Amino acid sequence: MKLNLDIWNCRCAYSNGFKPYISIFLIGLCLMFSMKTKSQGYKKFSNCLILTEQAEQRIIIVNVTTGDVIWEWRALDSNIKPEHINWFNLPSDAKVVYNGEYVLMCASGGACALIRIKDKKTIFYVIGGLNPHSIEILPDGNIVCASSNDSKLTVFKIDTVNFPENILGKSFHNLFAHNVVWDRKRNLLWTASMNKIISYKYNYLCDDPILTPYDSLAFNDRSAHDLFPVPKEDALFLTAHNLWRYDLKTNKVNQIPSKFRNIKSASSESKGKTPVISVPKEQWWTDEIIDLEGNIIFRQKGYKIYKARWVVFNSFSYKLRDKFRICN
Repeated sequence: MKLNLDIWNCRCAYSNGFKPYISIFLIGLCLMFSMKTKSQGYKKFSNCLILTEQAEQRIIIVNVTTGDVIWEWRALDSNIKPEHINWFNLPSDAKVVYNGEYVLMCASGGACALIRIKDKKTIFYVIGGLNPHSIEILPDGNIVCASSNDSKLTVFKIDTVNFPENILGKSFHNLFAHNVVWDRKRNLLWTASMNKIISYKYNYLCDDPILTPYDSLAFNDRSAHDLFPVPKEDALFLTAHNLWRYDLKTNKVNQIPSKFRNIKSASSESKGKTPVISVPKEQWWTDEIIDLEGNIIFRQKGYKIYKARWVVFNSFSYKLRDKFRICN
């Protein structure tokens, strides 16, 4: 007797002569379990990190308690056209969005994409620029990609039918663009460029999207890298040569004490928790994620991890139980 329940696609495989009523019961059990799992949103990813893992050109979600990979995505195994696979080389950012049902990702090979978690289908992808480093969803469903080698923030209108060709996109200069975060409270897009934190206004025009610089604040560092919300606080983690915390209420940037330098990402599991960080051990990657004291939170020999983020709801940027949308 063999039974396999796939909670993502709700497939029930059974063999060795189950009677019809038993088969019906098992199918019902599978459907009920799958529906329950899919309704849990971010809760199904408790104690999990999402990683950009470059040794195998993939996005993975790992349980830090067990060390298990509970979800992974590779361009090779998805609905990516063969001639576009290289666009997904060196994944550089990944965020779980839309009520824990989608992954937003980009890669240094050029891709910016939105992936549905339950069936791993890429529902949209596009060339986001030269060396994309970060990606964000705007409230109307458009996405914005930050690409460093051409110093651009590019807003794309998602088109799930005609991608990746003939996609509407508009670019705006942002020196050494490495990060983007939407601020739902202020209706601003934040980015850290070199030694400045810059905010942009967005015009909410689907077919003529415009980002307009709004304000900026200098901080005492160089080569800003990652920017990500502090859970349930009006603040952002900022990595550069040092680690920083930008308090939006006071409009001050304060250094977070740490012996580590050139941190690639910083993310906290909940309010008041110490962030976990990715610090390169070779070139720009690492095989472990640590806390500020150097304690290992997750390690896997052979991995080339670029960024790591806790899979938790981001109330700074998104509405609760937010659903996928296309700008119309």
